[in-house]
Amino acid sequence: MPVGRGKTVGLIPRSQAPLIGVDISSTAVKLLQLSRAGNRYRVDHYAVEPLPPNAVVEKNIVEVEAVGEAIRRAVTRSGTRSKSAAAAVAGSAVITRVIPVPVDIDGDDLEAHVELEAANYIPYPIEEVNLDFEVLGPMPNNPEMNQVLLAASRSENVELRQSALELAGLTAKVMDVEAFAIENAFALVANDLALPHDALVTLVDIGATMTTLNVLRGGRSLYSREQVFGGKQLTDEVMRRYGLTYEEAGQAKRLGGLPESYHAEVLQPFKEAAVQQVSRLLQFFYAGSEYNRVDKIVLAGGCASIDGLARMIEDQLGVSTQVANPLAQMSLGSGLQAHALAQDAPALMIACGLALRSFD
Repeated sequence: MPVGRGKTVGLIPRSQAPLIGVDISSTAVKLLQLSRAGNRYRVDHYAVEPLPPNAVVEKNIVEVEAVGEAIRRAVTRSGTRSKSAAAAVAGSAVITRVIPVPVDIDGDDLEAHVELEAANYIPYPIEEVNLDFEVLGPMPNNPEMNQVLLAASRSENVELRQSALELAGLTAKVMDVEAFAIENAFALVANDLALPHDALVTLVDIGATMTTLNVLRGGRSLYSREQVFGGKQLTDEVMRRYGLTYEEAGQAKRLGGLPESYHAEVLQPFKEAAVQQVSRLLQFFYAGSEYNRVDKIVLAGGCASIDGLARMIEDQLGVSTQVANPLAQMSLGSGLQAHALAQDAPALMIACGLALRSFD
């Protein structure tokens, strides 16, 4: 990088190594660092550190100092010595377009051409955005034109994440887009699905406050949509019903200790609401595309580990469903606990996709 105003750098990454993948969600900071020997990856460092309530609201950083402090604690707990980080902005904060560009334009001319074209698609002054691009290849039926993926975000979205990383002693070497990071990590999950290359796979990430649906075919995203729904609603209900603090409710969800009525009166209605949200997101996809069915649902995010949720989605929607584990085929560095990592793995898709940028 570094990320600059109005420059064609900073959103779609360039090769860096070694990078700490830092996922800043609405309730926690998730940190992951990988290494590679041959074709196999190893988890060297990881940590999940909770954020204070409302430090991040719907993926927007509100209290940069609190986020920076949480990242600093995560870095300390993980034991990493790397100072280079990859982070991501939320899809809702990014404008992406595929634009046609003549194949004979390259180098600095391509950069200048894309920046000029970007002004037609971005509803902000060009000096107020960070933008980047990636050449995807020739356009179908028109070999004289390339398809170029353009991604742009308001500079403040990028700068707040940079500032939080800097407060933790880290330098942002890559600023990605969450949807692209998920796509990157999905390549690791896809190997375990035993599906044809052109199968339609729906990746549903149910986080703390947002649920994101990505439909992929051949490893490429065809469709993405976000909806306000997540595990914080379950936490809030536990707080309300049992008179617990936010921290106590979160801990009780993970470790147990709630009354027997919790499963029937609180958890089951939340799971049913989650199924309805997934069904609704799929209906939006079907309504706006040529498809009326997907081949597989892969569940990710902090809520993916809720016992029985994947099975309920499969039973009610009639689509084979499994929980994502992008780390399943990785070895573990010394001192890492396999059980804890497996429990957190579905929530580490974005952090994993960011950490993989070390090997681009």
